[in-house]
Amino acid sequence: MAEAVSDMGGDLEQGLTAEAVAKRYETDGWNELPVKPGKPAWLRFLLQFHQPLLYILLIAGAVKASLGSWTNAAVIWGVTFLNAIIGYVQEAKAEGAIASLAKAVTTETTVLRDGQTLQVPSRDLVLGDIVLLVSGDKVPADLRLFKTRNLQVDESALTGESLPVDKSVHPLPVETPLAERANMAYTGSFVTFGQGRGLVVATAEATEVGKISRSMEQRVSLSTPLTRKFAKFSRILLYAILSLATLTFAIGLRQGESWDYMFEAAVALAVSAIPEGLPAVVTITLAIGVNRMAQRHAIIRKLPAVEALGSATVICSDKTGTLTENQMTVQVIYAGGQPYQVRGGGYSPKGEIVQRHDDQIESSFEDGLPDALRECLTAGVLCNDAQLKHEGEQWSVVGDPTEGALLAAATKADLSQTGLTAANPRLDSIPFESQYQYMATLHNAGSRVIYVKGSVEAVLSRCTQMMNLQSQVMPLERESIEQAVEAMTAQALRVLAFACKAVGPHQHALDHADIETGLVFLGLQGMIDPPRPEAIAAVHVCRHAGIRIKMITGDHVATARAIAQRINLQQAEDVVAFEGRALIAMDDAQLTQAVESGDVFARVAPAQKLRLVEALQAKGDIVAMTGDGVNDAPALKQADIGIAMGKGGTEVAREAADMLLTDDNFASIEAAVEEGRTVYQNLRKAIAFLLPVNGGESMTILISALLARDLPILSLQVLWLNMINSLTMTVPLAFEPKSPGIMQQPPRYPQEPLITRPLLHRILLVSLFNWVLIFGLFEWAEVATGDVAVSRTMAIQALVAARIVYLLSISQLGKSLLGRLRHRSTPVANAPFLLMGIGGAIALQILFSQWSVMNTLFETAPLTWNQWLICLLPMLPMVPFAIWVNRVDPNSPRAVAI
Repeated sequence: MAEAVSDMGGDLEQGLTAEAVAKRYETDGWNELPVKPGKPAWLRFLLQFHQPLLYILLIAGAVKASLGSWTNAAVIWGVTFLNAIIGYVQEAKAEGAIASLAKAVTTETTVLRDGQTLQVPSRDLVLGDIVLLVSGDKVPADLRLFKTRNLQVDESALTGESLPVDKSVHPLPVETPLAERANMAYTGSFVTFGQGRGLVVATAEATEVGKISRSMEQRVSLSTPLTRKFAKFSRILLYAILSLATLTFAIGLRQGESWDYMFEAAVALAVSAIPEGLPAVVTITLAIGVNRMAQRHAIIRKLPAVEALGSATVICSDKTGTLTENQMTVQVIYAGGQPYQVRGGGYSPKGEIVQRHDDQIESSFEDGLPDALRECLTAGVLCNDAQLKHEGEQWSVVGDPTEGALLAAATKADLSQTGLTAANPRLDSIPFESQYQYMATLHNAGSRVIYVKGSVEAVLSRCTQMMNLQSQVMPLERESIEQAVEAMTAQALRVLAFACKAVGPHQHALDHADIETGLVFLGLQGMIDPPRPEAIAAVHVCRHAGIRIKMITGDHVATARAIAQRINLQQAEDVVAFEGRALIAMDDAQLTQAVESGDVFARVAPAQKLRLVEALQAKGDIVAMTGDGVNDAPALKQADIGIAMGKGGTEVAREAADMLLTDDNFASIEAAVEEGRTVYQNLRKAIAFLLPVNGGESMTILISALLARDLPILSLQVLWLNMINSLTMTVPLAFEPKSPGIMQQPPRYPQEPLITRPLLHRILLVSLFNWVLIFGLFEWAEVATGDVAVSRTMAIQALVAARIVYLLSISQLGKSLLGRLRHRSTPVANAPFLLMGIGGAIALQILFSQWSVMNTLFETAPLTWNQWLICLLPMLPMVPFAIWVNRVDPNSPRAVAI
């Protein structure tokens, strides 16, 4: 070990200096693996053509070119090329957005530098740094361990070893195989138990992970259940349309129509029925949803979570951090048989400790702190791994919030952490683990003494004596202590017990057996993590949205129930709570009943969290689960939406989660659910807008071809409508704001098909309207003008005019305008993207008919003012028709729009 320290230029006691760190950055660079280059841009662009629809267009263009129709071929190929560009740009934007959001969440690690414990991003580590590891950490670099305490590390990703490996500090031969190097901790592995310290001996590409070229980058995939539904739907539609087009072509030839005419009809029919712009709209909508969630402190790690959030029926949340402020504050202390009040909140040292007498008179301590109170506060400082930091007026804790509250309480009594630790240096410790429910430290205070803090149950069971006000040892008064605990928990306080034990002068190490019996009870400290005001509001919104909230916590049941009542977890005053030990005795049927009726589950073990999630899922619920610890990882993986804490969570929890909260706030979960519902709502709107146009075009071409009439719309004109016009008018739907009533709707059924029966009815009705409009206006115009090109142009422009009205009818802006027409005080929705889309569509349609170049390419003709006026007339019947469709289709996108 000494050789390793010498080679790295490190210091095991003080760590590196700031100057040494700066020099290492210059020579070694950052501790991160180079990102593996993705597919080159040219290949990603070519892959945009890897779609069945585009194959058809390319083949159709080639046939047109072989027949001498070079203009038609050029337009078809041009539209194909444009589709590829749109897909390429949007896919790149979406992937870039998700990748940048993933990078925004950095891995924090604890290091020792200049004698101080700091938290820095893992990429800032350099050779020679001293890294402190605790349960739940992700190992940030290759470390040579020099201090361990029951340290176990999961190295399965590197070695394939399924079980965690026990670590030690003993030297090993150089030829020791990787999987047997017990004195090393490697990048990317996870600490599952205990604590340790290690010297950074390799970073970035020099690590074992780097040597075998394992890329640690996060792969971004835009494939989700919803996009796969779209792909399946498109394939089914494609096969159906190809079959119908082939049949139409054969029937036309048999009726004596020319080969050229029927080929044009078949191509137009095939192209018209397929919603070419839909995949791009799906990608854009999901990407916008991801960015909106990020702005509301929810980072999506796995894109399917965007969809799943919209159908969540239950949110299982821990109390700490998400529902509360995550700033524990000691409010009551019980020591020497006396209660004390602590004034002042948060981690600030401002405040004081006063004694409250039976006559409600409060007094401070002019003659100094009582000995029992001092010992209780001292135990809270010494049996502690946290540190208080402040910048200006802002105080924060480096470490556990509970331990930070203990430090803050001591500073209010003028007991400093620096002074106490200097006078009582720590010799050894037993870190807190959930299975033991306590932490213990061994100190040299002239004589050797052990301090213990933990749950009341764990500490009291090991105590036989207690300290009175004069620091004299007396028999344990368990009944009075339990009464004090009940009084604290009735105030929703989290209670920790403190004890000590004198040991011999030759003891240098600490083991669980040392504190099994013989402890002297010092006192209790009751603290509270107050509910967040925004979390209270979010719980209220979730209840009205049909989403149930279950609190699953390790806190005392009385504390958890009190917090649940303060945040109005249930409208009923009586909150139903279960303890973990009661759940153990339940069979599956009883657990199912408990998870249905229960609101709070306290003192639960990790396996019970997983079991609760499974019981909810067995009932058909879609479960969102929050967590921040190593023990939460199984439940996070099992849940439909695993939500980890981005600030206070462990790396194990983050890796298992689908979503990260950058502010660790329950209100952000509610906001993410709201955004998830909005994303699905906007996708439904896009489908409801796009497919009726395809349906109307297909019906028009099919009937005209079978009746041997002139085609009211050509294949090139169909491409223009489906690609240019549709995208211009549909993409703004992805930016639609949330509906005012979206969180008053019940959760969406997760197995709901892409095209529901009500939505199918809407598509058929609007398709029929569009067919009547195109076919009828074309037939009338052909008789009135005798010009096929003018007639087709008028039919297309009339369709676009009606589409504008229909677009407004399913948008928030349309709802606002309709409310104003009905003399309601409805605020006008902010819809700049929708107005820009409509404006862009109008401008493009003017060019489509009035510009000679477009006339040549798309076989259109300029229109006169009178003809334009006639094209606008279909907007009038579309208004009452759209209102009628919205009324007869209450389950359509209109349900959250109009």
